[in-house]
Amino acid sequence: MILQVDNLHFGYGHQPVLKGASLTLEQGQVGIVLGKNGCGKTTLFKNILGIEKPQKGAISFGGKDLMRLRRNERAKCIAYVPQHIHFGDLSVFDSVLMGRVSYFGMKAGQEDYQIVESILRDMGLLPFAGRSAEALSGGEKQKIAIARAMAQEPKLMIFDEPTGNLDIANEQLIIRHARDLAREKGISILSSLHDLNQALAFGDKFFFMKDGSVKYEGGPEIFTPEMLEDIFDVALQIRQIDSKMVVF
Repeated sequence: MILQVDNLHFGYGHQPVLKGASLTLEQGQVGIVLGKNGCGKTTLFKNILGIEKPQKGAISFGGKDLMRLRRNERAKCIAYVPQHIHFGDLSVFDSVLMGRVSYFGMKAGQEDYQIVESILRDMGLLPFAGRSAEALSGGEKQKIAIARAMAQEPKLMIFDEPTGNLDIANEQLIIRHARDLAREKGISILSSLHDLNQALAFGDKFFFMKDGSVKYEGGPEIFTPEMLEDIFDVALQIRQIDSKMVVF
């Protein structure tokens, strides 16, 4: 397995947030973290990314203790795509090039430029390379953020609500790009989502969090009205439409 989180505990002051959270994710797998606001999704991601340090528990990545890796080593393993993205005054090309910093340090080399150009071409962003990243649409910014994460050449990409501020067309575009990356590059993806039907369309494995821990973990078969009501405190129905599971 590529990622294993075991019995993670973390809190802010005297307020516990994670209370024994555990999960596992395989190489090339798309994992979706779901749950009500405040259940600990973002805090879980911060601990995996090294932004916060767990008070108890372990995180291993490819068999290595993730918490012992230096920041630049961690950046070569895990890339983060936040929901709210700001690029400052950088061009699209330079924004993506920033994803290579853990490799080149102070000055980019020819290989770094070639890698960025290839990623921009693959994602249809090359025509925008010289434009200000901040001047582009929300969907294009999200693609730039994914491209920057790809420039890190990671084995795992973490998305925090990647479609939260996008219209339906761009939601589908971003989800398709992310899933294609997982399939074609063998990159694992761990993402939080609110929309259950998006999650079913996007994910291979699902982690439902409640009260600071992962209460349910598994494939689409774990989606039941009883489980969803337990997690979200609302009655939902599940139906099959054109052989696809749909939550109402």
